[in-house]
Amino acid sequence: MLQHKRSNELQFSIAIAHSIVFGKIKNCITVLKKKNNPDISHASLSEIEQYAARAQTAKTLETLLGLEGMAARLYFSHFNGMLKSEMPEFQFNGRNRRPPKDPVNAILSFLYALLARQATVTANAMGLDPYSGFFHKPKYGKPALAPDVIEEFLPLVADSVCIALINNKEITKSDTVITKFGVNFTSQGRRTVITAYERRMDSTVTHPLLGYAASYLRIIEMQASACK
Repeated sequence: MLQHKRSNELQFSIAIAHSIVFGKIKNCITVLKKKNNPDISHASLSEIEQYAARAQTAKTLETLLGLEGMAARLYFSHFNGMLKSEMPEFQFNGRNRRPPKDPVNAILSFLYALLARQATVTANAMGLDPYSGFFHKPKYGKPALAPDVIEEFLPLVADSVCIALINNKEITKSDTVITKFGVNFTSQGRRTVITAYERRMDSTVTHPLLGYAASYLRIIEMQASACK
């Protein structure tokens, strides 16, 4: 009941959304730098940094959504520079979905769905309502708290797994089913993506606030519990 009450308090929601969007954008920058993107310029990184800074002082949720969207467009405009595949099927020409029209977007969408499912399960386990969010607002049949929880993890988990799958040639054209209606995976392709995702979720990193090592799965649980 308190969660529902707080989700309808605009200033409380904006305070949480500040952190969500700031963290998401900063993690996009981390991925761009870590993956040694050769086509990323100092000017582009500086522009994304400016979106992160503006996210900390935005006055409305609509402004935050706009800043997150602009940062995401700039980030994805350099995404192909992080992919090392020479196969034309694994070239990235922009984000698309519902359904994804190429293998790279199919991988990203599948990984995002896996993260959203994990966040929904975690929110339930923490005694929270996964349909009542703060940055993302409820839509019929769609959890809103789950995307709040995973937003910051999309670059570090999903995008990083996608890049590794392609660059390490763990997934190939034979793992996908390409039709005029979109792209899906074979059973083997699906298992390959899930295995890489689970491997990433089990890997440990040092929590920036708590200062000790934990798996991404554990950190997502801590992120959800912070909403309490």
